[in-house]
Amino acid sequence: MSALEFALLVLAGVAAGLVGSVAGLASLFSYPALLATGIPPLTANVTNTVALAFSSIGSVSASRPELAGQRRRLVPLCAVALLGGVTGAVLLLLTPSAAFEKLVPFLIAGASAAILVQRPPRELAAEGARHPQRDSRWLVVGAFGVSVYGGYFGAAAGVLMLAMLLLVTGEGVPRSNAVKNVVLGVANSVAALGYAFFADVDWLAALPLALGFLVGGSLGPGVVRRVPQTLLRRLIAVAGLGLAVHLGLDAFG
Repeated sequence: MSALEFALLVLAGVAAGLVGSVAGLASLFSYPALLATGIPPLTANVTNTVALAFSSIGSVSASRPELAGQRRRLVPLCAVALLGGVTGAVLLLLTPSAAFEKLVPFLIAGASAAILVQRPPRELAAEGARHPQRDSRWLVVGAFGVSVYGGYFGAAAGVLMLAMLLLVTGEGVPRSNAVKNVVLGVANSVAALGYAFFADVDWLAALPLALGFLVGGSLGPGVVRRVPQTLLRRLIAVAGLGLAVHLGLDAFG
């Protein structure tokens, strides 16, 4: 790997960590950066998931104030995230590489569309505060489903998880975002562990990307606390749709 490719992956990791905190679409930067270095799509995805575990370390450590008092909520959600991450990893390992390459554009397009049409997080938080369902078992079921997707590919998994938390728990955006970081961090980490043993991870590419994820993930919670997000999320979603078209042309062209 050249010094230029190393620097590209570090910068892509920083950008992906930030974007993941704001819009849950970290793969918008990290996945195409891996492809740009010549890594095949399936290998790029598992390498991205392994590196993404470091984003979770950064974001969770930076979210400790918002996690205070949420232990009872986190325990069952982390348990189903563990199971979901394993399930998603197994499904990916069973997916042929050629089929995955054709599936990715649709996954990114769907994730971008979900971000584009979703109501602003603060609006969801206000609705959840008016009608909280603090003991809803559906949150646990939903967390399992999102964790399966997170272990498989994960683009916009954060959007889905955050929306559920805001509507069900009645908590504000920073505290719900912190829980989202922990739960998806568990799903990503267990999937990454499986890929490390059973998949073709490009470790030379994972290292600089992980360094960038660690920095971007650490900065992300601060961005969530301070930056108006609606316009930024829409710009990220439109860019994601553009990436989906580009990858679709490459896969089916």
